[in-house]
Amino acid sequence: MAIAELSIVPIGTESTSLSSYVAACVGVLKDSGLIHEIHGMGTIIEGELKEILDVVLKMHEVPFEAGALRVVTSIKIDDRRDKEASAKAKVESVVRKS
Repeated sequence: MAIAELSIVPIGTESTSLSSYVAACVGVLKDSGLIHEIHGMGTIIEGELKEILDVVLKMHEVPFEAGALRVVTSIKIDDRRDKEASAKAKVESVVRKS
């Protein structure tokens, strides 16, 4: 299973507030059924890599459909294949060692 950190930033919007764009992107993610966690600067998504990339493409299109003229999407992917991994397990490992 892969873990991805995603940030989608619409540019060329009428306002500096982006929460409505982000909420619409999150709606697409919720509909996907993938495990995810939203935080203040992005979103963590867990699942098969192809499923993650498919939903990221759909999410990337959302701001354009809402009128944004430009969208910057950043993705960081951790694709570990030697054992099962999760975002929660990664955090717990660090906490145990600190």
